[in-house]
Amino acid sequence: MQQWLFLAVAIISEVIATSALKSSEGFSRLWPSLLVVLGYMSAVYFMSLTLKTIPVGVVYAIWSGVGIALIALIAWIFFGQALDTPAIIGLFLIVTGVVVLSLFSKAVAHS
Repeated sequence: MQQWLFLAVAIISEVIATSALKSSEGFSRLWPSLLVVLGYMSAVYFMSLTLKTIPVGVVYAIWSGVGIALIALIAWIFFGQALDTPAIIGLFLIVTGVVVLSLFSKAVAHS
């Protein structure tokens, strides 16, 4: 179960870092830039811990899928990015794929 906590921390760290990229204004603002660097460092570290027990392809698929959906949600809520129907359907399909992979794939360590 600990590997899933590590993966969640990695995903949240990456989402925070990616969200701060906009505020860093091309790394010209100190605090948002530090948040980006620290967020990505944390994300990579916790992803490396996850890779001790879950295959890299599975970890990256889950990381990418959940990250994409969360970033899109944050962009919609905080940055006013419009999501049209095809975008919403696509995000739903990504999340559905992550759920299927996580719950039903024999490639995932279900411990």
